[in-house]
Amino acid sequence: GIVTSHEAEVITGTELSDMSDETLKNKLVHKEVVFARVNPEHKLRVVTAFKELGNIVAVTGDGVNDAPALKKADIGVAMGLRGTDVAKESAEMILIDDNFASIVSAIEEGRSVFENIKKFITYIFAHLVPEAVPFIFFALFKIPVPITAMQILAIDLGTETLPALALGIERPEPGIMDLPPRPKKKGIIDNVVLFRGYIFLGLLNTAAVMAAYYMILYQGGWRPGMQLEPNDTTFANPLHLKATTMVFVGIVVMQIANVFACRSERHSVFKIGILGNKLLLWGILFEIVFTIALVYMPFFQKVFATTAIGWKDWAILFAFMVVIFIAEELRKAFMNRKQKTPVIA
Repeated sequence: GIVTSHEAEVITGTELSDMSDETLKNKLVHKEVVFARVNPEHKLRVVTAFKELGNIVAVTGDGVNDAPALKKADIGVAMGLRGTDVAKESAEMILIDDNFASIVSAIEEGRSVFENIKKFITYIFAHLVPEAVPFIFFALFKIPVPITAMQILAIDLGTETLPALALGIERPEPGIMDLPPRPKKKGIIDNVVLFRGYIFLGLLNTAAVMAAYYMILYQGGWRPGMQLEPNDTTFANPLHLKATTMVFVGIVVMQIANVFACRSERHSVFKIGILGNKLLLWGILFEIVFTIALVYMPFFQKVFATTAIGWKDWAILFAFMVVIFIAEELRKAFMNRKQKTPVIA
């Protein structure tokens, strides 16, 4: 099982010594090669050639003669049971059970952690936009303030915390080991994360909560140019209280759509399982209960400038949530159809 083609070639250390770097690289690109009877300098040369070809190189070894190659590789993997101290000191990873299958498990875990960090960041970005845009509207168009500072604190320090943490413990996604390695210069925050968080999900969330805000104002008789909040900014106007409460509750409800959307960048939430992350479900339950307390309990109403809203208002917000969820599912379906060859984003 070492080779898979009939054109595989065996190159000994003596042959490698007489071979130019260009010839070596050409064989590494076009053929399956097995190197035999090589010394430490030969191993180092092979690793260097692979890296110069743009590959991400891992080297396993257990002896002193493996140390140069272990050090040169992007990641050196030393054997923990039979490996020498020199090999262990030269490596970035030590297999305590000397089992190569552990390398596969480590790669899967590493990829999962990387992807989960991206999910967490995308989720945070997605609801920062509907928090910021209302104040931009207030400054540019002189509309009544759509959300208060205390309500933003309630979101950032209360409702978002548990769902965000739950994204950090998502299980590895299906097919994550079928993806090629990430480019070395690929960071966590890239154009895909920025677009999906700030532009796609962020603007959809903003459109939903601002639509709910203006709907309440217009139903109450407000028209552009009318002032609702008093000069002392206590938000005593009942219509304004209800409108700002709709924005606050709207952002929380949109967070539910966001957190399910962010569980995977490529796969439908139905493929990875809606009930697969128990902490996420508890987090959603907590943010709903917490929001209900802030909206309906008199003490919290005074502190956070909220007021009770009716079931029809909740229904409108949950309808917006479903729209965002469907939009994200359609985006994933479109991207999967467009990209026949999966690539880590």
